[in-house]
Amino acid sequence: MVINTNTTALNAASQLNMNSANLSAALARLSSGSKITSPADDAAGLAVSMKLNAQVARIGAASANVNNAISFNQTQDGYLQQVNSALSRMSELAISAQDVTKTTDDRALYQQEYSTLGSYVNSVKDQTFNGVSMFNGVALNVTVDSEGTAFNNLGVNLANTSYTNATGGDISTVSGAKTAVTDTETAIKQLASDRASIGANEETLAYYNNQLTTLSNNLQAATSQITDVNVAAESTNYAKQNILVQSSTAMLAQANAMPNSVLRLLS
Repeated sequence: MVINTNTTALNAASQLNMNSANLSAALARLSSGSKITSPADDAAGLAVSMKLNAQVARIGAASANVNNAISFNQTQDGYLQQVNSALSRMSELAISAQDVTKTTDDRALYQQEYSTLGSYVNSVKDQTFNGVSMFNGVALNVTVDSEGTAFNNLGVNLANTSYTNATGGDISTVSGAKTAVTDTETAIKQLASDRASIGANEETLAYYNNQLTTLSNNLQAATSQITDVNVAAESTNYAKQNILVQSSTAMLAQANAMPNSVLRLLS
């Protein structure tokens, strides 16, 4: 038996240190909710989870872009609904102005209302959404995924001659009223086409938004499998490591006491 080097105590101390480290790791996982509290826990898993989390963040930004584009289209259509009412009334006035029982003064009154409505339609083309023109006819490229893929959001041009011919009509004469009827019909057909384009934009963007939501949920679930701690399993591991630490501590105390037996040989 030797005194200077107590190998039993050294082994017990080494085991205690290892168990204490395992206990600390289990405690860290339980307190953080993550099973990767340092790169050493799972280097590959950490790398994958970082890439997935970055992609989820980009998807969130793309989803915001898509939702803003949907709002843009909805606002456009809100204006065009009113333009539709104005053009419908203008076409009605153009027919009324052709009434042979109406006098020149009557037609002048019709023309006054017709011009006012035409001015309203013309004013709508200058409307903007957060500073972006809604009716200049320019298509907008909307980012619809985490890699920057763009959807071509078709534009509406209220400066189109189909509209300006109608808004610039003169129904103060019968011949002018007849021309105005044709022009307003053309404008209404163009408006129907433009509103159909807006509807197609909204529908497609809604599909992209649903796709982004589903993808984000799936990626977050995949990240959870890599990084989130299994509380039930880790609680069991924590209890195990706690018992081992206590046991190692007790055994180290016993190992440190063993050299005392040498005193019996010296007595």
